[in-house]
Amino acid sequence: MAKVYAMVADGAEEVELLAVVDILKRGGIQTVLVSLNDTKTTVSSHKLKMDADAVIAETDFSDGDVIFLPGGLPGAENLSNCEVLVAAIRQALAEGRRVAAICAAPAVVLGRHGFLEGKTATCYPGFEEELHGASYTRQGVVTDGNITTARGLGFAIDLGLELVRLLDSPEKAEDVREKIQYS
Repeated sequence: MAKVYAMVADGAEEVELLAVVDILKRGGIQTVLVSLNDTKTTVSSHKLKMDADAVIAETDFSDGDVIFLPGGLPGAENLSNCEVLVAAIRQALAEGRRVAAICAAPAVVLGRHGFLEGKTATCYPGFEEELHGASYTRQGVVTDGNITTARGLGFAIDLGLELVRLLDSPEKAEDVREKIQYS
């Protein structure tokens, strides 16, 4: 079974996080929410308390197929400033595993740290200049190699379905789409 580590930072956009996680779970993908804090509790960009499954200091990302980064501010900034997370992303990409990011996170995390060099990517409008080394597209969801990016909250379900497609099959993604009545 595929495994996704979904990162939860203070200031994360909760719907971007939870919509993708919901779709992954409906698709049978094991999903672990990982807090950047010393505790499992985080506070989202709209001040909702969320409890993660694990804390980053105790997480070994080596068995994961994807590291997922939600957007939101200051959530994306907090992700970008986490050296442990950046190292885990670097390791995952070096090993050919996937990374997915939505909204500001493709630019603020992946772009700033040089992970998008030579890739086509999307992000929330206004952050395009931080997609260092990438070709920007206004597409809602883009997969280029082992990196998948999404433009913003309105594309969170599409991102979840794309990850189900990549981790399981197009048929499984279509099954989830039909069950949630998503056209």
